[in-house]
Amino acid sequence: MKSLNIQGTQTTPAISADWEQGCLTMQGDSYPENSFEFFNPVIDWIDRFIKQSQAPLHLELHLLYLNTSSVKAMMDIFDMMEEAHGAGRKLSVRWSYDLRNERVMELAEEFREDCSFEFLVTADE
Repeated sequence: MKSLNIQGTQTTPAISADWEQGCLTMQGDSYPENSFEFFNPVIDWIDRFIKQSQAPLHLELHLLYLNTSSVKAMMDIFDMMEEAHGAGRKLSVRWSYDLRNERVMELAEEFREDCSFEFLVTADE
């Protein structure tokens, strides 16, 4: 499974991953009934990409709301990326947020502080 496409819903973000481009995007709200089940294919895709490809990996995030279990899933993703970065992999994250959504900006900034790889937090224009 080189590509990953998950349709967004009212409670889950749209997710697409392009193996050739080394890019994974997430957009929307994230409060699925079972975050572990929802994010498992995403975590698997990232894990496979890190292990099987030497290309850089870039995450493009525009998450509007995350419940506690979604925050935990994102922590797991960033921990995997941090470990890979420590082993010499080139990784980056760009988290865009709505200027009116201070909570998401603060969450993204907290994640950024814990990561040593490139992690940009930017306001939507």
